[in-house]
Amino acid sequence: MSTDPPGFELPLQLFQGFRALIDDMHAELARQGHPDMRPMHGFVLQAIGRGGTNAVRLGRRLGVSKQAAAKHIDTLERLGYVRREPDPADARSRIVLLTERGVDALTRSARIFDELRARWAVVLGDERLRALEADLRKVAPRSGFPLDIPGWFGGQ
Repeated sequence: MSTDPPGFELPLQLFQGFRALIDDMHAELARQGHPDMRPMHGFVLQAIGRGGTNAVRLGRRLGVSKQAAAKHIDTLERLGYVRREPDPADARSRIVLLTERGVDALTRSARIFDELRARWAVVLGDERLRALEADLRKVAPRSGFPLDIPGWFGGQ
């Protein structure tokens, strides 16, 4: 008789851990002056990056249509996290750039994630947390973190 939990629990536990980190990060980010930031916004800001992008490339990075990417851009522009400028490489296109507020949100998010990691280290112990991270690196794809979460969850 196996004492192992059923296999379906592993992805649920991983997702619950992910969700706890994201929810805690956004709660703290709200306290630090970014109450309108949502988890999806963070993925979009990461996909835009410091060098900027356009709606077509953003859609590809996120795994969504150009129209869906444009909606995210509209929302983030309204909230003051991005701005649009003429694209010097293509007169028909506009480039999306992070504003100071967008950079601030990403910078604060990184610091908050460091603090949350430190809290996990208190609960699990430094050695066990490092081992968990090393084990996850062994089983996760090595190609880096795909930012296409909206498309993946949406089934695109």
